[in-house]
Amino acid sequence: MFRAPYAADPEARVLREFGGPSEGERRGPRSAFQRDRDRIIHSMSFRRLKSKTQVFIAPDGDHYRTRLTHSLEVAQIGRVIARALGLDEDLTEALCLAHDLGHPPFGHAGEAALSEAMERHGGFCHNAQALRTVMRIECPYPEHDGLDLTWDLLEGLAKHNGPVAAPNWALAELDAAFPLALDTWPSLEAQVAAIADDIAYDNHDIDDGLRAGFLQLDDLLALDFLADQWRAVEKRFPRASRERLLREMVRDQIGLMVNDVLGHTAREVRGLGSVAEVRAAGRRLAGFSPAMAAQERRLKSFMYERLYYHPEQVAAAERARDVVARLFAAYAEDARLMPEDWQARLPARDPERARVIADFIAGMSDRFAMQAVSRIYGSAPEGLINV
Repeated sequence: MFRAPYAADPEARVLREFGGPSEGERRGPRSAFQRDRDRIIHSMSFRRLKSKTQVFIAPDGDHYRTRLTHSLEVAQIGRVIARALGLDEDLTEALCLAHDLGHPPFGHAGEAALSEAMERHGGFCHNAQALRTVMRIECPYPEHDGLDLTWDLLEGLAKHNGPVAAPNWALAELDAAFPLALDTWPSLEAQVAAIADDIAYDNHDIDDGLRAGFLQLDDLLALDFLADQWRAVEKRFPRASRERLLREMVRDQIGLMVNDVLGHTAREVRGLGSVAEVRAAGRRLAGFSPAMAAQERRLKSFMYERLYYHPEQVAAAERARDVVARLFAAYAEDARLMPEDWQARLPARDPERARVIADFIAGMSDRFAMQAVSRIYGSAPEGLINV
């Protein structure tokens, strides 16, 4: 299989914060990046993504995306792009699977509530929380905290959206313990994971929005590039049902975006000979062409207006924020409401105390958070399920 000279190399000297197991303890013929992926998949934090909000809070329907299914879809797109570009597929997949591990219950609504609760204690950021999760909170090994992932994985997770000029307290603490070169661009695998995330949620959120009835086809067709896709699909399949045509349009749009990324990125990396040259380029190399980027911005604006800020979504988000805020207030007032193992690790003073409380809440699924607030306050907000 073709491997580009600028791909991350799992056979090169691999750094882990705690060194990892000795050669004699290796479990199976896996590369360092395959082991990263497997550690993520086997983690409890990854399993809990099945009950965390993607767009719709605590969906009743089996067919709406959750953080787990979204992460799997991102990984599929990321692997396709990585293979075509000759990058390391395992590192790309691991980054895609881990990128949302720091999201609290109820998605961005939960994050907003935690950010507000943590304002006097350094704030809360789901991206930094993902690093904190894999480096400090997940503790399956007897000799150290965290999953002891490779430097390449942690660096890509920390800055897959680009260099971090002003890391918050969580990322700064982790960077001080295991420096991640936050001021440079990451590997192409990390950049591909970031653009795969955009492609997945741009298009799959359309699918979910149409299914829920929050989006209408006529509104989507006001975007000329989607109207072009729709006309082409209708022409190819004149006898197909509307539902099948809609799903075909979404697939076509994903294909267009993937092919655009492949073409643009291939031009950007032409002549590069190493990962070091990728980082020294000083700019994003993997991404959309300027024309596709402009279309994607228009699509995002449309989605915020018509779906993410839909009145029913806004109302559900406010109820979700209230759940998280009430949980934080309750645990801050009486730590005995937390499980014993979390009580045992709770520092005596803020800000450290508040940060551990935020860790506990951030790890909750939507369902667990609603059950917890019901146990503490006697009931959960009505109407939180919005589909």
